Amino acid sequence: MKKAVLLAVLAALIAGAAIYWWVLHPAGTPPNVLQLYGNVDLRQVNLAFNGSERIETVLAREGDRVEKGQVVGTLEMDRLRASVAQAEARADAQRHVLERLENGTRPQEIDQARANMNAAQTDLTNTRRTYERLKKSTAGLATSQQDLDTAQSAFEVAEARLRVNQKALDLAVIGPRKEDIAEARATLLANEAELALSKRNLVYATLVSPTNGVVQNRILEPGEMASPQRAVLTIAITDPKWVRVYAEEPDLGKIRMGMSATVTTDSFPGRKYDGWVGFISPVASFTPKTVETTELRTSLVYEVRIFVKDPADELRLGMPSTVRISLTGEDSHNGGGRTENGGG
Repeated sequence: MKKAVLLAVLAALIAGAAIYWWVLHPAGTPPNVLQLYGNVDLRQVNLAFNGSERIETVLAREGDRVEKGQVVGTLEMDRLRASVAQAEARADAQRHVLERLENGTRPQEIDQARANMNAAQTDLTNTRRTYERLKKSTAGLATSQQDLDTAQSAFEVAEARLRVNQKALDLAVIGPRKEDIAEARATLLANEAELALSKRNLVYATLVSPTNGVVQNRILEPGEMASPQRAVLTIAITDPKWVRVYAEEPDLGKIRMGMSATVTTDSFPGRKYDGWVGFISPVASFTPKTVETTELRTSLVYEVRIFVKDPADELRLGMPSTVRISLTGEDSHNGGGRTENGGG
């Protein structure tokens, strides 16, 4: 009887140990391997023109693969090119204005101002003589008072003209004011900034893919009005690829950045993809609904990103994946240096 009880207790202990082992290490998972579940991460870029103009071409369709720097669309450019030409002409004209002010008065202009002053001096001399002669004649009643007044007015006008020409000569010798030069230079800078903006708007009329990826949605068509608020294409990023998984707090101390990992999927049984731990979240979050079970709804987990090499481009974004991290192996030599900071 006692022997039977002992055997029953021993069997229960063995069964309990087996259950405990199975819970911690699912079937087929060695004790030195951490197995996690997740999905190939889905990241998108919504491409929009940085300008408001009518769309001329959209060069990509759903499913097309695009590379970084590839042109995927253009706007109508006639108005933008005319704006660039206008800004170039305005800047060129102002550049000549500044150049004229910086060069100062030409010698010929100074000679002309001096000649005008000499002519005014001669005219003043003549009008003075006429006035003085008529003044003497008036004393002898040989000239009327009206003629004398006319001669006096001509004399005074000649004096004023001489002063004007003298000032003009002085200004010609001194040259432009430094304030005028500074104003012209500032106006030129404003015109050049306007030209740069016009050229930038012309560049923005060409839509370029910022990354390698696959076109998921083609939203706008040629003939529609584009704006920075309206996406033309949605591109799914394919490089680099990573699998987003979630580790429980007890497993967090077992993994570190750069550790080697393998990724498998149900779509390609037996196919393994090499990867490495590229990101470990510094903060905890609740188990996401995509991996949530009744028992784990309130569990706190940490996001881990496994960068994966997929040279044949077989992994699809959002594909369910199984990740196995070797807890005893060396860090990945190919991927240890490639990490990503921050969550998202």
